[in-house]
Amino acid sequence: MQLPEYTKSQLSLRNGQDRDEIWVAYKGDIFNVTESSYWKKGMHYEHWAGQDLTNELADAPHAEEVFKRVKKIGILI
Repeated sequence: MQLPEYTKSQLSLRNGQDRDEIWVAYKGDIFNVTESSYWKKGMHYEHWAGQDLTNELADAPHAEEVFKRVKKIGILI
C-alpha cells in the first residue's frame, strides 16, 4: 500500500493548534504523533509539530529510532 503524499503546507496545518491531528516529518516521511504524550499541544521541548524535523534531530537527546514508535502516515513532497 502506497502512503499518501502531503505538501509542507498540508503538514503545517497538523501542528496541534489548527487541527486535532499532530504530525511531524523526518527524512521525507510523515508521522502522526497525536497519541504521544511528548507532543501534547503540538510542542516537544523546543520543537514544534507541523514541520520537518530532519535537521533538528541533531539537537535531540535521542536517535531516529524514536520514529519507529509512531505511525508513518504519509510522504512529504
